Amino acid sequence: MTRPSRELWARRLALGLLVALVVALLLPVSIAVARPAVTIRVLMPAPFVDATAATVEAFNSSHPRLTIAVTRGPFETESVSDLAISSLLLGDSPYDLLLMDVSWTAKYAAAGWLLPLDDRLGPDPLAGVVSGARQGNVIDGHLWRVPMVASMGLLYWRTDLMERPPRTPAELVAVSQQLQQQGRVRWGFVWQGRQYEGLICDFLEVLHGFGGRWEPDLTPGLGLEQPEAAAAAGWLRQLLVDGISPAAVANFAEPETLQAFETGDVAFMRNWPYAWSELQKPGSRVAGKVGVTTMVAEPGQSPAATQGSWGLSVLRGSSHPDQAVEVLQALTGADSQRRLVKDWGNTPTLTALFEDPELLAASPTLPEQLRALEYAVLRPITPAYAQLSDILQRQLSDVITGGLPAAQAMGRAGQASTLLLESTGGEAKGA
Repeated sequence: MTRPSRELWARRLALGLLVALVVALLLPVSIAVARPAVTIRVLMPAPFVDATAATVEAFNSSHPRLTIAVTRGPFETESVSDLAISSLLLGDSPYDLLLMDVSWTAKYAAAGWLLPLDDRLGPDPLAGVVSGARQGNVIDGHLWRVPMVASMGLLYWRTDLMERPPRTPAELVAVSQQLQQQGRVRWGFVWQGRQYEGLICDFLEVLHGFGGRWEPDLTPGLGLEQPEAAAAAGWLRQLLVDGISPAAVANFAEPETLQAFETGDVAFMRNWPYAWSELQKPGSRVAGKVGVTTMVAEPGQSPAATQGSWGLSVLRGSSHPDQAVEVLQALTGADSQRRLVKDWGNTPTLTALFEDPELLAASPTLPEQLRALEYAVLRPITPAYAQLSDILQRQLSDVITGGLPAAQAMGRAGQASTLLLESTGGEAKGA
């Protein structure tokens, strides 16, 4: 066997050097690709965990280095907020994103718990959002929240019992009594009368319908000491007195209201958009017999629909704010909202989706929902909102259960609310 020639050795040496150079050039790229995976943790109320599961799964499948991990919070709105605040007060919250009710935004922003999104989502991140859902996301000139669903209060009515829905409180009562006297329904109207946030949402719609307002800059008493507030609260009480609503409505939340209406024994129901798809399911005696509209209003007054939307905010303590924003955009984007509408009966926030033929086929009430959003009203925008709500809830509950006359209870609510805002330094400003 002959020894390799000097020329062959030189070729082998050159080849080895070339291989080493290629490996050296590729090594930094390999290191960059192998960066640590990031997990973005999101806290949501229980119903939204199921509703967003398909979007979360699709995102995780297409993002091998970025994972969404969702924590299932309680069903009740207040309980979710309590859980979030408890973790934030400890100073090291495990969550990057929080799905928030619109009424929380001012409090969380004032406490310094949220990351402003102005510089992270472009010059006009709400440009494609329907006008009624834009409210409540900007506080003191900064964007803190991006809406995911545009929930608002609706009046459900039986299309098999009447040709059109009532437009005034008096008409709702008259139609209810007529149907009751004819034996066609047992009850005229069911709504959320329990002492909780749902009662506030119902009352706000009736209050606006009577020409009243509930706002921090109104005196006296944020508008609660005005006669319109007493008239609205008194009307709710009279529904029970006259038998239009069952006495049990004083303990109804959304599920109980829905259950009562779907039996076919009720003419009208106040609830959120999700209820329509629930009423079309097997077992419902009103499937195909339900229409939606805005709440009734006195002649000369505009109807109102309490905005109860849910949106995502980035918590300031997040270790991965850029990735959290990316997840926020995915969960509030068109594909996610399309699933929420089609599969779960939610209301989109993006204007273009209200004209989507596939979504209109799945949710024929979208045009009425869009109309209701034109009359969307916010609860007071202030960091002290939770305390204001608690004050009003207690007084309204006393009225509904017959414990206090409406005027006296609303006077108390107004006075206590004024003292509260004076002691906390006033309200935040938002849009």
